[in-house]
Parts: sequence; structure tokens; C-alpha cells
Amino acid sequence: MLLIGERINGMFRDIREAIQRRDPEPVRQRAISQTRGGARYLDINTGPAVTSEEQPAVMAWLVQVAQGASPLPCCLDSTNPEAIEAGLKVHRGKAIINSTTVEAWKMELYFPMAVKYGAALIGLTMNEKGVPKDANDRLALAMELVAHADAYGLPMEDLFIDPLVLPVNVGQDHGPEVLETIRQVKLLASPPPRTVVGLSNISQGCPHRPLINRTFLAMAMACGLDAAIADVEDEELVNVAATANLILNREVYCDSYLKTFRQV
Repeated sequence: MLLIGERINGMFRDIREAIQRRDPEPVRQRAISQTRGGARYLDINTGPAVTSEEQPAVMAWLVQVAQGASPLPCCLDSTNPEAIEAGLKVHRGKAIINSTTVEAWKMELYFPMAVKYGAALIGLTMNEKGVPKDANDRLALAMELVAHADAYGLPMEDLFIDPLVLPVNVGQDHGPEVLETIRQVKLLASPPPRTVVGLSNISQGCPHRPLINRTFLAMAMACGLDAAIADVEDEELVNVAATANLILNREVYCDSYLKTFRQV
């Protein structure tokens, strides 16, 4: 189970202010705390803290600061392709590009970029029409992503399909469809693509957010989920991931499995 720490994001006040001041210390601290918490990647997102023109330079700065404090690779998260490429140019190790939708111009841009830099790529099951409601329509879009990966020479294990989780308080009927999509994505190719969710989306705007996140994570892992962009500073959430990993026979049991799961 691959946990991607969500916390170096300009949507959060401490990171937004750090970006605006170009203060590396809050970024360093989040990189260290998420590494210790069990992350295997650090999601890096400039957020709304800077203009589109400033985003490439800020993305490169964030990547360098984070990787100066942590040995982990990064998941580069931006709607600005120039910012993604700027991050890739300074990145150490295998990055993840977050993300492309199933829109022709985006796929024609991001698949070659991933191949050029040896990066993995997250593909969202949405297109110009938005997010489908049912699993079958999500899977049809996932199949387009699989076909493009094959066409551009991106290894299937480097393609992450994100079936797009909606908040349970506004899209409750989407939850079972997302779980079914995760189950069936593994049938689209051999070897199959991997799956990822933005976990915190399921509880957006809800009370009891940690409980909702933890429960959905365990359910999604039972359906075959490979990765999640999540709050790895939630100790109990990481404990759930480690324990589900064990019960699903993905790791060999040891009494210290909680500690072992967190080791880089």
C-alpha cells in the first residue's frame, strides 16, 4: 500500500504562507513528519498561493526543499503543465505526475512527459463531460487511459487510475461505484494498471472526517486499492493501512508490523 502524503499543498495555510514568504522551514517540517508517519511519496502542490506564471519556479523550489529534508520521491500536483515539468527537471528519483483527465490534449501532453522523465502518471476517470456516476462509465474512461499508456509506451505499472471519490455528503451513491471500479480496473490489462484515490475527498465538508477516511480506506484496500493520497499525520489512519495490508496478505506478519510499515 503506497501512501502519498497530502500535506505540502498551498491550500493549507502554513504551506501557503511558506510559499508566499519563500520560507523553507514549514515545508521541511511537513516533509519530515510525513516521512516518519509512513508516506512513500510526498504530494507537492503549489495551490492558489501564487499566480500561474510563478508556479513553475515555486514547484521546483518546493520539490528541492522537500527532497532536501526527506529521501522520498514526489507526486507533482498541478493543473499547470509547465509547473509539472519544472518539478520533474529538478526531481530526484521516480516522480508521479498528478494528473491527466481523459481529454485528448491532456493525454497527448502528459503521457509523453511521463515517458520522457521516467515518471508514473495518475489518470482521472473524467473527461469534458465531468465525472461519471456509475462504474461502467468510469471503466470505459479507464480503458482509454490504458490504451494511451500502451500507445505511448508507458509501462502499465506506471499508470495509476483514479476513479475519483466524491464527498459522501453530496455524492453518497458514488461510493459503491468507486469501489466497483477499483475491483474491475485490474481486469483491463495484464499486467494491470494500479489504482489510487484522493482519500480526503470522501469526507470533505463532513463531521467525523477521520473516521470516514479510515473506514473508506480499509474498504477500498479490500477491493484492491494500491495507493492513496492521504493525511499520513493521522496515526490511526496509517495503522488502518498497515493492518489492512497485513490481513490482505500483502506483507508477512511480524509483531512490530505497525513500526515496520512506517520504515522508509
